[in-house]
Amino acid sequence: MLLFATDPVFAEHDTGPHHPECPARLRAVAAGVDLAALGSDLVSLARRDATRVELERVHPADHLDHLEATCARGGHFDADTPASPGTWPAALAAAGAGLAAIDALESGAGTGATGAFLAIRPPGHHARARQAMGFCLVNNVAVAAAHLRARGERVAIVDIDAHHGNGTEEIFAADPEVLYISFHEWPLYPGTGRHDDIGIDDGRWATCNLPLPAGATGDVYLAGYDRVVAPLLDGFAPDWLIISAGFDGHRDDPITGLGLSAGDYARLVSRLVDQAPRGRVVTFLEGGYSPTGLRDSIAATLPVLAGGTIPTIPGESATAGGPGARVVDVVSELWRTRPI
Repeated sequence: MLLFATDPVFAEHDTGPHHPECPARLRAVAAGVDLAALGSDLVSLARRDATRVELERVHPADHLDHLEATCARGGHFDADTPASPGTWPAALAAAGAGLAAIDALESGAGTGATGAFLAIRPPGHHARARQAMGFCLVNNVAVAAAHLRARGERVAIVDIDAHHGNGTEEIFAADPEVLYISFHEWPLYPGTGRHDDIGIDDGRWATCNLPLPAGATGDVYLAGYDRVVAPLLDGFAPDWLIISAGFDGHRDDPITGLGLSAGDYARLVSRLVDQAPRGRVVTFLEGGYSPTGLRDSIAATLPVLAGGTIPTIPGESATAGGPGARVVDVVSELWRTRPI
């Protein structure tokens, strides 16, 4: 069983014509949900807005005031990040979805659930503590992780979006109790996520980046997982796993250059689910801008998140032969020789 969150409020975030992060993305997600055909194994979560106290664990009060005021009048935080009157309610619900999932997974409502998938927008992993950027206003993943950290939980965040989650990494860079791992295309916006960015201060060696070249395929991702990520998760032993699930690494995505298929995403997520604490996996939608690529990736990954097997999606079998093996070698050696 998989908990699932979405809400009409997310379509009210108006990004204007021709923007890739648009309400049509949620229609693609809905089509993927239909293809996944989980039936009663998919259980809806009610909308729950994040409170100011919960948001302020990540974003300062004056910055939240600025976000809310800009949304109310409409405008842009940067060239890529527009806001409209419907944006702030959507942002509160997007940040609250992770908190609702955590509450449900810990209560009778989540009994038997393997985790939760949150079909939300706006996305969040680029949002810095004091800066909205890259389509992101509030860092949804960080709000959930900070909520867990306030209770003394250890949290692993694995970001599989094609773009590096600079905001999430920066927010937890000095926290040794949050392990941040990112697979991403390099070079690509926002230009962060070098392989030797490993965290700062007490958080050194709690950040791991795998910056892969354009064209990287599923075999490279799985090698990175098996050689780098799996040992890190084993050693860290998180209480919760949060997945920043961007599906813009799909080979059909219009704004990235990776070579993944929907089947590759399912295999990667399958490894994550197998290694995670049962019933403690919360997956947030981040990017994914090809309607068919997003649909098929959702259809492939939801059954795995629900505890089932990897489905067969026509034309979306595992990929291999792309570049990036050298990156995996370098990152693997860096972490193998780190000081203990």
